[in-house]
Amino acid sequence: MGGFFGTASRVPCITDLFYGTDYNSHLGTRRGGLATYCREKGFLRSIHSLESTYFRTKFESNLDKFVGNSGIGIISDTDAQPLLMNSHLGRFAIVTVAKINNLEALAERLLAKGLPLSEFSSGRINPTEIISLLIIGGKDFVEGIENVFREVRGSCSLLLLTEDGIIAARDSWGRTPIVIGRKDGAYAAASESTSFPNLGYEIDRYLGPGEIVHLRHDRICQLRRPNKAMQVCSFLWVYYGFPTSSYEGRNVEDMRFACGKAMGESDPTEVDCACGIPDSGIGMALGYAAGHNVPYQRAISKYTPTWPRSFTPPNQSMRSLVAKMKLIANREMLAGKRVLFCDDSIVRGTQLRDNTAILHEYGAKEVHMRIACPPLIYGCPFIGFTSSKSDLELITRRLIGEFEGDPNRNLERYATTGSPEYKRMVGEIARRLNLDSLKFSTIEDLIASIGLPKCKVCTHCFDGSSTHTLEQPNLDNTP
Repeated sequence: MGGFFGTASRVPCITDLFYGTDYNSHLGTRRGGLATYCREKGFLRSIHSLESTYFRTKFESNLDKFVGNSGIGIISDTDAQPLLMNSHLGRFAIVTVAKINNLEALAERLLAKGLPLSEFSSGRINPTEIISLLIIGGKDFVEGIENVFREVRGSCSLLLLTEDGIIAARDSWGRTPIVIGRKDGAYAAASESTSFPNLGYEIDRYLGPGEIVHLRHDRICQLRRPNKAMQVCSFLWVYYGFPTSSYEGRNVEDMRFACGKAMGESDPTEVDCACGIPDSGIGMALGYAAGHNVPYQRAISKYTPTWPRSFTPPNQSMRSLVAKMKLIANREMLAGKRVLFCDDSIVRGTQLRDNTAILHEYGAKEVHMRIACPPLIYGCPFIGFTSSKSDLELITRRLIGEFEGDPNRNLERYATTGSPEYKRMVGEIARRLNLDSLKFSTIEDLIASIGLPKCKVCTHCFDGSSTHTLEQPNLDNTP
């Protein structure tokens, strides 16, 4: 995925920019970049690989070079950013959080118009460059960004650093968030509201789907009104989000607690304690313990000093190694107990299978699992939240293939909570992972915990909904 931060300030911005960007590090670990602007020196930029270290260690030694009162930063799991562009719209730097499913088709169309394209060192097309060229195709920035909304199949939120402040534009369906912060003498735009408190910002507003605003140090100007329809990603609350962040006014930790509490209140399973798989399972487990009236205990702890999140390594064997090494089970908290664990989701199942084996080895009498979301049946066409290249990497789809002889058959039945197909699939997952019981949250409880109307939340990966938005731009912002 990825996250960004930008600020327009009355005073030099680099301190806010550096720490504000760093607070998005949980969203990606491949590349990081900063860009600032000042009248005397123009645009200043630096990009570093983060695959073997952290954002902070790569940038803190040369922060003095970033002069200016406005700047943007990015933590990216995709392309090298920010890019610097010069065009009839003026000079600007750009960062994006995007997934472009029609990247090759867009590149061919732009090349046919005579526009040049650079490449990654690996020979791949740079998605942010494609977005930049679509923007440059407009008569002004608003029309150019609407080109992006119209042409990109997937999602795209972005920040533009111009010679006159920052332009922020949220994805036309609102799949990824942008929150605006304000303090005396500065405005900021960020993927995560977690970026704001320690830097003295208060949340000013959440941008709506397709909304475009212009930030200067002393004011914010709306350039495009938000669209009526929204499909914000439900996985923001389930998995991506840092506990102190809020999306659409709904706090991540509060949502996870509510989700766990709902499961705990309705679950008849007798257990001795509830535990969370760090990090995103902890809030749910605290809620489950409260709802089920059992103690919360830390039977598994994450070794945080060195191990990054497990989705970051490029191949499955390395992901499995990282997943195993970063989580340490506590034998003394497990022995002889009926232990219930909460986690955000089950994707491939490999990490959970290994964890379960260790829990039994350490003497757990029973191991139960509760998952914060419904089973993942469909790959996400809108946001790159895993490194999966195929839906067949999902444990659910592999099982459906075994049951049906075709991994694409009867998906609706397997996605329907309580159906015979659903029960068979969940039972087989539990058996293969050596769990005494396994339950997933329902879509109804998930939506209730988020607190938004179902029509405003994307649940495609659970039920296949929102497929109409794959090819349909969302440009209706009429009153």
